[in-house]
Parts: sequence; C-alpha cells; structure tokens
Amino acid sequence: MYEVCKIINIIDETPTVKTFVLDKSFKFKPGQFAMIWLPEVNEKPFSFASENSFTIAKVGPFTDKMHKLKIGDKIAVRGPYGSYFKQYGEKILAVAGGVGAVPIVTAVEAFNAEITTILGARNKDELLFIDRFKKHSKLLICTDDGSLGFKGYTTDLMEKVLKEESFDSIIACGPEVMLKKVVKIAYEHNIPVQVSMERYMKCGIGVCGHCCLDNGLCVCKDGPVFTGEQLRKIIIYK
Repeated sequence: MYEVCKIINIIDETPTVKTFVLDKSFKFKPGQFAMIWLPEVNEKPFSFASENSFTIAKVGPFTDKMHKLKIGDKIAVRGPYGSYFKQYGEKILAVAGGVGAVPIVTAVEAFNAEITTILGARNKDELLFIDRFKKHSKLLICTDDGSLGFKGYTTDLMEKVLKEESFDSIIACGPEVMLKKVVKIAYEHNIPVQVSMERYMKCGIGVCGHCCLDNGLCVCKDGPVFTGEQLRKIIIYK
C-alpha cells in the first residue's frame, strides 16, 4: 500500500547526496527500507534515514530524477520492509562506508549501548551524518585520500581498533567489497556481526528473485540485514 508523501525539505548533505524530508512518518526499525515510486520511472528501495526522511546518493537515472525534485513535489512510498539491526551486547562497533551510513546512523541512535563508529568515505566532502554519529557514539573518521581522519579504508581502521579494544558485536553497511572484509575480520576475532547488504530490488517482497544472494537468500525478504553466520560461507569460502 503506497503512501503519497509531500517533500517538505531537501538537505544537501554532500555534493552527490541529498536528504528528502517528507510530511508523513513511518514506524521503522534500524536497517529497514521502503520502496519509493516516481511517475514514469518505477520504484527503487532506500533505507530510512529517519522516520520521515530518506538520504539518497545520485548514482543513476532514478536517483538523478529524485535529485531534481523540489520542495512541494510528491512521491509514493511503501514499506517498511525487511530485517533490521538488533542490539547484541553493551559495547558495539559500527562500521559505515559511504551511503552505508544511512542505516547505521539509525541503529546507533536506537541502541542503548557504548558504541564506537568508524565512518568512512572517499574524501571529507562525502562524509555523512558526522553530528548525528558524534551525538550517540565515539566517532572515528577515515577517508581514502586522507583529507580527514585516518587515511585508508574503513576495514584498515577496523583492524587497528580491534587490536586495541574488544567489542560484543559489530554492525556494518557499505560497499559489498567492504562488507565481505568486515565479515572476515569479525570471524577471525570471533565477534558476532550483522551487515546490511545492497542488491537491485524490483518487488521488495521476495517474489522476483532479482536480489538473491549465492546461498538463495533474498535481500528484500530475508535481509537486508544478515548475520555473519548467514553470509560466512558465501563470503569466506567463495
């Protein structure tokens, strides 16, 4: 069932990312997503950035049209769908790469725990939600080019942090190559991990099969948040 929503504010987060604030709110759990429909373009899945906003990177025809919308324009939203991040333990390491910061920041805000967040991007201009992360966690920043914080990848900083501290669990979202390494590192340290996977979704309810992983799980129906155990064999032994 679609909800027709009016855009009441648009925030330029980075040169390529905008947050669209809507006039309607949705009850969601951290990591869940909704399908957003635009006329003549069909629909795409996006993680909730808050109960009434979506943060969207400009990466293709659909998001290009989204970025051309103005305050007062309307979109159709259905959801929330999917699995979500659960709190395991009292000390948590959160790893967010690029727009993977969207579901991670909602989890960091929802959890009642001591959280360290590793926030990464290609450069300082692409970093998301610095203030939100700082408010609810100990924030460690890294950039590929070293323009702010640690120079290197999120997983490089993750390995450094795990040599100095112990954690009850790990949550992560970002590029798939990053998530594969996060799961491997978590497995090597015997730490439970949850990751939010991205796949092209067409239906959002597990019917079309477009978002199936190698083990048969569908990102839209069984995910997008998976445990390390669910993914370990296809990631570590592939």
